[in-house]
Formats: sequence, structure tokens, C-alpha cells
Amino acid sequence: MQVLQVQLEIRPDPAEVGRARRWARSRLAGSGVSDDEPLAETLILLVSELVTNAVVHTGCPAVLRLSFEGPGEGECGSRSGAEGVAGGTVRLEVVDLSACPPVPRHAEGDETNGRGLELVDGLADRWGWSVEGVGKRIWCELDRCPAPARCGSGGSATATGAGAGTASAYGGMAAYGAV
Repeated sequence: MQVLQVQLEIRPDPAEVGRARRWARSRLAGSGVSDDEPLAETLILLVSELVTNAVVHTGCPAVLRLSFEGPGEGECGSRSGAEGVAGGTVRLEVVDLSACPPVPRHAEGDETNGRGLELVDGLADRWGWSVEGVGKRIWCELDRCPAPARCGSGGSATATGAGAGTASAYGGMAAYGAV
């Protein structure tokens, strides 16, 4: 199994959100995830949401981490060589120094704030948070696997859970664009 982890220190400044997106996009390209993959756009949106939450709600420095875990031998999308991660999971983490837990909200109507964790819940395959020293770690994961027809040898694959599959990611991004 191939694992690549990279990290970026984030200052408590709103300009850091754009820098984090550019940084993440360059790291995706270096890991074999192309810009036109739905996973890339979804991951960049998740970076925006989690870094924005850290910058806006904590006022503390943070660390953004991306981990690319390739599939094990015989798993869907496995690729030999070290040029990138063909299948597997991409994990995004934001670690900050604030002990305040994340509080999911539900924005109503024309409200411009309060949709971040709802988007994370809708777009990520999994997400959560944990205490990290004096602060916390908020994480989410996206599975990267070719379409079910190309997985395995004739078996069927079923997407489950919120955010599973490409259609959900596009629906979530369309809803985000309408906000």
C-alpha cells in the first residue's frame, strides 16, 4: 500500500483559504489526480470549507494535511509503480489550536454562513473530528476508485452513505454554487 502525506501551515488570515486551495490543487496533480476529475473539485471545495472554518472560527494557526493512500494489492484501481494513487483514499485534515468543537448548523434561506459542515457531510465519504492536544483535528475522506463497471472481475459495487458517488458530489457542488 502506497501512502503519501503532505502538509501546509495556515495562518489565521482569510487570504490563507485561497493559498490552501492552490497548494492542494498542486499536490493533487503531483499525486496523479487530474484537475478534471470530480474528486479534485470536490476535494478543493472541502479544503475551502475546512480551512475557512479554522481561519474564521478559531483565530488560531492551523495545519492542513493531505494523505493519499493507494489501494492494497488486488483492490480496486490498484496500480504498480510510484507515479500516483490510482484508487484508494484521499484524506484531508485540518488541525487547529482551538479546543472548541465544530458545531454543524443548518442555514436558512438567504443566510450566507452555516453551510460548511453540511457540505462536508454531503460531499465526503466519511468525516469526523477528535481532540488533538490542546486543539482539535477535523478530517474527511474521499474514496478514489474507477467506475463500478471497471472494478474487480465482474462483481457489482454499491455506493452507500452520504456523499457516495459522483452524482452526489455534483449535486452538492451545484447547491454550493447556488448559495
